[in-house]
Amino acid sequence: MAKFLNTTATNYFLEEIIKDAKDRLVLISPYLKLNDRIKELLADKDRLKIDIRIIYGKNELHPSEINWLNELTYVRTSFCKNLHAKCYLNDNKCIITSMNLYEFSQINNNEMGILLDKNEDKDAYGEAYEEVLRIIRISEEVRISLERVDQTETDSEETEDSPGKVSSSKIAQKHKLKTQDFIDKMLALGFLTMKDNKPHLTELGKSNGGEFKFSSRFGPYFVWPENLEF
Repeated sequence: MAKFLNTTATNYFLEEIIKDAKDRLVLISPYLKLNDRIKELLADKDRLKIDIRIIYGKNELHPSEINWLNELTYVRTSFCKNLHAKCYLNDNKCIITSMNLYEFSQINNNEMGILLDKNEDKDAYGEAYEEVLRIIRISEEVRISLERVDQTETDSEETEDSPGKVSSSKIAQKHKLKTQDFIDKMLALGFLTMKDNKPHLTELGKSNGGEFKFSSRFGPYFVWPENLEF
């Protein structure tokens, strides 16, 4: 039977869902800022090679979050536009709640949630699972925030520092591609190469006008000539 959760119970069962994940763990939260306890639990699941999906909906990831998530091998991160749902699901249980996966919310806010069990709440769990899969399908998988830089900030940096050059995301939009599809093309052309599970600019990429940039607010990204041919 579905169980009502207050703030304390939501935090408790969130940890239990992470700890009890055997094959798969999905964390859906518009805002993402992990406390040390959640990081510890996720790092342990990463060591056990559990498939972890994190779907978030806001661009404002702090560089420390980016760097920490980049260290995890079995975590895949996706960006979902207009995301407002908060859902935390493993193989057998699911929390649907008002609480973001955000340290401030977990400590300061008054939250509510519902805990579903796969066996006891078969239909509700199944419907929640299907919706989670749908959100994953419509999300854009990213190599955590490498290219998810706020466009206003990158535009100003490009104008000041790299005249005539634009971010990967902006070129992708021009050619009606997802950012990750553009990055894959750059990898295929040899303009980028993968090192430590992250894209790096090659000498060929540099000779074609590619530049590595770092945003103090959002982390690393690339810029390219507006008329780049690929």
